[in-house]
Amino acid sequence: QVQLVESGGGMVQAGGSLKLSCAASGAVSRIDVMGWYRQAPGQERLSVATIASSGSTKYRDSVEGRFTISRDTAKNMVYLQMNSLQPDDTAVYFCYADVLPSFRGFWGQGTQVTVAS
Repeated sequence: QVQLVESGGGMVQAGGSLKLSCAASGAVSRIDVMGWYRQAPGQERLSVATIASSGSTKYRDSVEGRFTISRDTAKNMVYLQMNSLQPDDTAVYFCYADVLPSFRGFWGQGTQVTVAS
């Protein structure tokens, strides 16, 4: 089992920045990929950015160049630096991790990000 707790959400004006943090606990030595997903009202949950244990990152096209995912393995943390935020970025952001060898996924409770125009 892995427990994930997000922090850092809030409200910001368009063009502003926020940094999300996610703390992992439990079977952290088995974590492979960590990442951030988001879900806007009435929409499906979508991948925003992921980072593998190797350090390899992936971003959805709409956030490429504005968001940066990073990971501190020693502290069992993953971060999402969000710059140049736009109203379309408004959503609940969820931290995600999967563990080896099953690739079972775990989710945090989510943190609200609201970008005002």
